[in-house]
Amino acid sequence: MEKIDLKIGDVVQLKPDHDFGGMLVVVTEPKEWGCQGYLMSQFNFEAVRYKGVAFVRPKFEDFEYIGKIQWIYESKEDDVCQT
Repeated sequence: MEKIDLKIGDVVQLKPDHDFGGMLVVVTEPKEWGCQGYLMSQFNFEAVRYKGVAFVRPKFEDFEYIGKIQWIYESKEDDVCQT
């Protein structure tokens, strides 16, 4: 994918040749080289987790833009979903 102006809450899909190929990523931090975000999957998978959430940091060439998510998970003291 070419570099685009990602925003918090954007959703990207990892390309098939990525370690987590096909999974969706909710962008939590747009980066100059890609993004940081958490993985969304219906499957239990092996990944390093922070507070129970698996984060990845893919480069632009590792994903394609999908759209925008309505609610984003934010780790707070009470661990609730934010809009």
